[in-house]
Amino acid sequence: MSIQFVVNNWHLFLALGVVLALLAAGPLRQRLAGIRSLTPAEAIQVMNREDGIVVDVCEAQEFANGHIARALSLPLSNLVTRLGEIEKYRQRPIILSCRSGNRSLKAAFMLHKHGFPRVYSLAGGVTAWQRDNLPVEK
Repeated sequence: MSIQFVVNNWHLFLALGVVLALLAAGPLRQRLAGIRSLTPAEAIQVMNREDGIVVDVCEAQEFANGHIARALSLPLSNLVTRLGEIEKYRQRPIILSCRSGNRSLKAAFMLHKHGFPRVYSLAGGVTAWQRDNLPVEK
């Protein structure tokens, strides 16, 4: 690739740099906050070995359609206003779940911001949980 090509197409290289920065920003932010994503198998280990609690951040209808056994329901839409409901679990590992893993990651950042020291996001959410043939309850 010649330098002339780069000079003539500087705007494309700038756009590439922006796209790469945006792709790296999410995982970097997650790592800096100390929030880990757990596979279903890792989540089970945290639940069993460290007395981890599962908090499902799906909306009520989604939660009713299927969730991890003994999961608490705290929809993302009103998570911050209902933090008092999980205050007693502050020092325990909290595994956040949702349908696909996107909302649980947002919830993990919220809990971290509010001082919960050990928050995890279930990678792939309940969908990954079911894909691994793990039970859900309704």
